Amino acid sequence: MSIPEHARANFQTLLRAAADGNLALLECADTETGAARYVICAVGRDGGEFLFTPFGHLADGNPYEAYRPPEP
Repeated sequence: MSIPEHARANFQTLLRAAADGNLALLECADTETGAARYVICAVGRDGGEFLFTPFGHLADGNPYEAYRPPEP
């Protein structure tokens, strides 16, 4: 399985934000269920405004139960 280029580009952006200290963890509401989600965001600025770019949310419960590694 190959990781798509857009996912690689987003990951590189996330790494740069982490290296620069420009990450935030925001509590947001899931648009479908309304449940609380803890979202990892890159933080940018537009003049005096902060911009938050969401990259994903932290897994609820045990993440080892939520994901399966790729098959060999």
